[in-house]
Amino acid sequence: MIVVNDRLLEGKMTEIEQARAWSPRVISKFETLIRSGDDQALYRVNPLAFARDRAIAEPEAIDLFLYAARCGLFDMSWDVLCPQSGMVLDSFGALRTLQTHYVCGLCDVSGDTDLDDFIEVSFSVSPHLRRLPFHEPQTLSVEDFHWKLRFGNDGRLPGQDVRFLDVLRGFVRGMTFLPPGTTTMLRAELGPGSLSGVNVQTQAAFAVPISGDPVLAPTLLKINYDGKRFLPALPVVPPGPVVIEVTNTGSGRGALLLINWPPELVALTTKPALDFDPYVSGGALLARQTFRHLFRSERVDEKEGLGIRQITFLFTDLKGSTAMYERLGDLNAYALVREHFALVNAAVQQHSGAVVKTIGDAVMAVFSRPSDAISAALHIFEEIDRFNGDHDGPGIILKIGAHCGPSIAVTLNDNLDYFGQTVNVAARVQSLADAGQVCISEALYCAPGVSDLLAGRSVVAFDAPLRGVEGDATVYRIMPG
Repeated sequence: MIVVNDRLLEGKMTEIEQARAWSPRVISKFETLIRSGDDQALYRVNPLAFARDRAIAEPEAIDLFLYAARCGLFDMSWDVLCPQSGMVLDSFGALRTLQTHYVCGLCDVSGDTDLDDFIEVSFSVSPHLRRLPFHEPQTLSVEDFHWKLRFGNDGRLPGQDVRFLDVLRGFVRGMTFLPPGTTTMLRAELGPGSLSGVNVQTQAAFAVPISGDPVLAPTLLKINYDGKRFLPALPVVPPGPVVIEVTNTGSGRGALLLINWPPELVALTTKPALDFDPYVSGGALLARQTFRHLFRSERVDEKEGLGIRQITFLFTDLKGSTAMYERLGDLNAYALVREHFALVNAAVQQHSGAVVKTIGDAVMAVFSRPSDAISAALHIFEEIDRFNGDHDGPGIILKIGAHCGPSIAVTLNDNLDYFGQTVNVAARVQSLADAGQVCISEALYCAPGVSDLLAGRSVVAFDAPLRGVEGDATVYRIMPG
């Protein structure tokens, strides 16, 4: 039986409806999910899948869940995924607590990931609105604890339409909880390869080779689990029947998933990364204006920062702003500057970007997709031309530059900011633009989708020195018109 806190839902839905303009039926589709969706559909919701299944624009779906999280209907989490299994290795409720180092006991891999690689931002319905079994993991069946709580459903083998979980289930030889102070027995039939076990909650794991001549009598494999490690008593087991006795000497309940990996997978020194359906990455969320507006208190650990593999920076600058202040006076000039800020902010947000900060009369914006930065730049000039045509007196004359590459997200002066060479190069590229022009780096020009946006436009390539880049670099000037 589904029980929803109607009073909370009605009050908060009104708040969300009034927060901004929504497309027709978006709110009703969202409310239907809350009232009628099954438990799994409301746990770790992927806004992009929600958008796809309900014919909603992706940016609008992301904003919808951000508003829902801000008002307390949903809880937002930053989930660290294993690239090779899709398991949720860790989940963080706040950006400041996010740790990008991961360890997967199932795959026997560890490493560091970037915000835009295997950090998924998901949304689970609040227990105050509708209570799910997943809110109390200790009450779940052993099957739901493993397959629904810890794994996503969309990880597929590379280049194939085969879910990894369907393959993994074929190798599983048992799963159980391990109550403290008890010995748990499992029986299994083993083939050649390797027997491994993992606690999917803590990533404690063990692996024992399966080799030698097959046996008919069951092999007894005793394993001690102390809450942190599994310690098998045998270095190797033969193919055939096995009885596994696991003694939990720790103080808390453990869990064990047993897998019989076949020889061809054991032989792989590195398992390939899975293909995933699109999801909202941590890097993409930081580059959304709605997130920066609603979650201003979110911070990155100032000691380290968080790496981003690919992000696009766009810088704008008013040409002749000093002369404009002298000619118009401070008040009139500042009014014009504010008009320019409003135009730029609106265009950036419309193209799924975010304004990071203003620097004098300049704007620094960020985009997770390179093509969005180009679309925003072209749109900004269209809006500037429209504004200048509609107003008498001095017009706004703008220069724009953009570049993409790796960066580090940091918190500076209580603001989510970015640091690194990519930022410096983007600012330098902007300085090469003339009035009414966009200059972009070669990296951005070659990025997916950019050449299509520039088809039919006059683009001129030239070489210029860029600080931190050895020798001259190729820059592309997009001409007006």
